Amino acid sequence: MLEFKSHSEEETRNIAKKFAEKLKVGDIIVLSGDLGTGKTKFTQGILSYFDLEDEISSPTFTIVNEYNAKDGTNIYHFDVYRLSDSDEFLAIGGEEYFEKGICIIEWGEMIEDVLPTNYTKIIFERNEESLDERILRIENFGDNNLEF
Repeated sequence: MLEFKSHSEEETRNIAKKFAEKLKVGDIIVLSGDLGTGKTKFTQGILSYFDLEDEISSPTFTIVNEYNAKDGTNIYHFDVYRLSDSDEFLAIGGEEYFEKGICIIEWGEMIEDVLPTNYTKIIFERNEESLDERILRIENFGDNNLEF
């Protein structure tokens, strides 16, 4: 498990940009953490790496936003917070996205039981002693070996 500390929103985006260098079609990234801990900022950093920084919007009310990078990579940004369970994710055809592009799933711990074996989970936590500091813990599951 890797651990990073971020001291600002910009630093969180920069960590994500570095992380994005290793991403490829089929990669699934689960983002977990309380509200306001940096999940969307991290997603902004990934999209910035793919020159999509001006297009991000939160998928809170649409479940998924689709982005098409200039290099042809499809990126799917899910927010599954409003789903009642993983069956609802399956009912909307969520698993069909897994092989089509890079999937970034905020609140993804809610649907971990239906994720493919290989994925990366990033847990975002506040440092209670420093309100601006975030701790990002990155763990690979299955044969996934995303590193940076």
